[in-house]
Amino acid sequence: MVDDLFDIPASDQGDAIVLRVVAHPGAGRTAVMGQHGDALKLKVAAPPVGGRANEACVELVAELFGVKAEQVVLTSGETSRAKRFRVEGVSADDARRAIGRALEQAGQLPGAPANRQRARTDRGRRLR
Repeated sequence: MVDDLFDIPASDQGDAIVLRVVAHPGAGRTAVMGQHGDALKLKVAAPPVGGRANEACVELVAELFGVKAEQVVLTSGETSRAKRFRVEGVSADDARRAIGRALEQAGQLPGAPANRQRARTDRGRRLR
């Protein structure tokens, strides 16, 4: 499941990956939200103006893999929600672990706690 979200470029010897992302700019918060098809779903608070959402995605991907932002390069999808990021200095094994942790935190791996829906009253108050 995690292997479906990234590629290993043939020109590299295991020191870089290309991550597929579906980005949702202008969100209330910046976070990994889970898997969307064969891509990692990201929400970023930055608006899609002047490349700010792309910069926020670069920072989030760098944080996810524990690398510097300079090691993350947007390779395609500058004006699209579907993007590809080349991440240098990350092996396939490191990528699997990092993405697995992110998906687990988002509640999308087997064994991860499911996101619970809360019942609402007709006035919008949340009940537990």
